[in-house]
Amino acid sequence: MGKLIVIEGTDGSGKSTQFELLAARLEREGRTFHRLRFPRYDQPSSALIRMYLGGDFGTDPEAVNAYAASTFYAVDRFASYVQDWRQAYEAGDLFLSDRYTTSNAVHQGGKVAAGERTAFFRWLYDLEYNRMELPRPDLVVLLDMPTELSEQLLRRREADTHTQADIHEQDRAYLTRCRETAREAAAHYGWSLVSCARDGRLRTVEEIHEELYALVRRTLET
Repeated sequence: MGKLIVIEGTDGSGKSTQFELLAARLEREGRTFHRLRFPRYDQPSSALIRMYLGGDFGTDPEAVNAYAASTFYAVDRFASYVQDWRQAYEAGDLFLSDRYTTSNAVHQGGKVAAGERTAFFRWLYDLEYNRMELPRPDLVVLLDMPTELSEQLLRRREADTHTQADIHEQDRAYLTRCRETAREAAAHYGWSLVSCARDGRLRTVEEIHEELYALVRRTLET
């Protein structure tokens, strides 16, 4: 089987930036790999995700419970795996993924009461890795961003791109719970955590990249 490396984080944590920096560095090193991004908004399998994030089922993220919403995303990943990358993965190729099953743990787990999250975490991994037979990641790197800083970055992105945030990105209480849940999930699953801030200030993109790259390099060398 191949190797799967996942970059995870809450909204506004810089996942896409770090993903691209990592991909560019691996390309310079001459490594061959494939890129994955979830959700796949341009594919039919993401229809329910688009409806959910667009507010068709309610403008409050809580309008769809964690278990139901998780299935929307899981189906999109299943379609992607079966249609696009299963053969290459089984042949031993390397994959980098911007989000994965891990995003359900972070974003949907925040809807679950604290005392019930462990059960949700177990259900989620059983659904996607055992029942749906999706590959388990070899490394998950969680970019940990304080909510107040991620909000600033999200609002700046809206202004710069003239886009509207989805129902997750507009809800501060939800973003706060997601960060708490992300840290809890990292501890439960054994993810690697990279802090995006130090002493209340953002670390540089380069500092974060170097720490992330060191984790990836160790995984690739084993």
